[in-house]
Amino acid sequence: MTDAPRPNIILILTDDQGYGDLACTGNPWLATPCIDALHHAGVRFTDFHASPLCTPTRGALLTGRRPIRNGAWATCWGRSILRRDELTLPEVLRHNGYHTALFGKWHLGDNYPYRPQDRGFEHVVAHKGGGVGQTPDWWGNSYFDDTYWHNGEPQAHQGYCTDVWFDEALAYMQAHRAEPFFVYLATNAPHSPYLVEERYSAPYASNPAIPEPAFYGMIANIDENVGRLCAWLDEAGLADNTLLLFMTDNGSSGGWRPDGRGYNAGMRGIKGSYYDGGHRVPLFIRWPAGGLVGGRDIADLTLHLDLLPTLVDLLGLTLPRPAAWDGRSLAPLLRGEADALPDRVHIEQIRQSTEPPDPCDGVVMTRRWRLVHGAELYDMAQDPAQQHDVAARHPEIAAQLRAEQEAWWAEIGPTVERYCPIALGNDAENPTRLNAMDVLGDVAWHQGHILEAQRTTGRWAVDVERPGRYRLELRRWPDELDLPIDGAPMPEEAALIPYPHAPVPLRLAPSAAWVGLFGRVWRQAVAPEQHAVRFELDLPESGETRLDAWFVLPGGDEVGAYYVTVERLGP
Repeated sequence: MTDAPRPNIILILTDDQGYGDLACTGNPWLATPCIDALHHAGVRFTDFHASPLCTPTRGALLTGRRPIRNGAWATCWGRSILRRDELTLPEVLRHNGYHTALFGKWHLGDNYPYRPQDRGFEHVVAHKGGGVGQTPDWWGNSYFDDTYWHNGEPQAHQGYCTDVWFDEALAYMQAHRAEPFFVYLATNAPHSPYLVEERYSAPYASNPAIPEPAFYGMIANIDENVGRLCAWLDEAGLADNTLLLFMTDNGSSGGWRPDGRGYNAGMRGIKGSYYDGGHRVPLFIRWPAGGLVGGRDIADLTLHLDLLPTLVDLLGLTLPRPAAWDGRSLAPLLRGEADALPDRVHIEQIRQSTEPPDPCDGVVMTRRWRLVHGAELYDMAQDPAQQHDVAARHPEIAAQLRAEQEAWWAEIGPTVERYCPIALGNDAENPTRLNAMDVLGDVAWHQGHILEAQRTTGRWAVDVERPGRYRLELRRWPDELDLPIDGAPMPEEAALIPYPHAPVPLRLAPSAAWVGLFGRVWRQAVAPEQHAVRFELDLPESGETRLDAWFVLPGGDEVGAYYVTVERLGP
């Protein structure tokens, strides 16, 4: 298999599309002919597991290491950032002569040193945060005709977000068709809010069994784009030696409801759940020149952690520095050398909080068993729908899996509290714009929250890399709006925000603001119609600390600044 010339690699990762959200995995209503064609022609993993949420999956996928180890176990709260010292898949591929590009969603850190261009991608076209229209993203992005970042610089686009990602990917591949490339095509669709042209959702609108017709419409649009990409590969003569992977990042968000509407492939749970419906996802791989064809199923328990070690093994890649993975190579399964690998124990834990997960919570998995929430035991061979807790009948199995989880926490516990601090004062990003999605505490994770003046914690984990003079600017609104702190967007601007929000923005009129660093506090008054509160500070210290940035309201209540720009001015 490795005798073939080194292949191009395309990894398509969709957002919030579950295992059952495809026709080829049994969905009785959804038409996905182009993705189905990949399923029929390639190698299919039928018991493949990601994390129950998007950020943890992305970090694990790109590092081969569990979310609790790599730092990215949540979607906000300063815990959606991938540790600086983690070795990533694009870094490995660049070391091996690949051109590397990301299109779409990153969600592992929007500031240096965590941006995709800092982690091995030489070309990036992406939104910010966890989705279009979230707090770090360009204000007013609405899935249509948005502004995205090209290698760190904002650029306006025409068209629907998913179409833009595929357009940009095709242009990049055309430019690099003579050289090996890695394209990470990570769509934000079909993540909510469910927005797509009506021509895609209309076929599903009249079916009462479908809970979210627009969710299916977003998948139909993805499928159309996958077909467009595959047709281009054929026309360019690249299909034979391109390793094409299709997978999703967690269980469904819009394809099934507890009232029984929708389809979930017989599984319990959806996105966010420790039951299999939260983390079992499709993975299809096609590489004709490497023999990965034929519609073959691999039924062994496999994980997102396995992708990086598998590609290293399968393609004979070398590493730029040593790595210790939690995953393992699946190359023996892909080569047909084995039907199954030795059984293993996998522990999956997430938490939507600044605080780490409960050591006793999560799911502990083997090929046969699932220990859920530290107490419920399911025999997947007899009960794949996870309806019958058999912990009382098999206490020895439950105890064994709990012991594995305790051993894992004995290993990881000493480092789990460590933050991924955002660098301040580095020339690679100066100024740095912080936002209320990454605060340590109460977050405002989408722009609707900003319109509603949702109370947030004004505290970030930072690393002041160099002593010197710094300017800090505290804002209610992002600088592209150019609004005063006590102002509000025009109604037509507010109407663009895709996430739910109050029809009339809530105005704030703070009387003062304060910032804190290294145990010191600076405070000043805020005047009416002031656009930003500016502090210039001489910082003789450097190193990791907490940055506080707060508005003080007339009654004494405090709300964290939603946007803070920090610029090093000089020594």
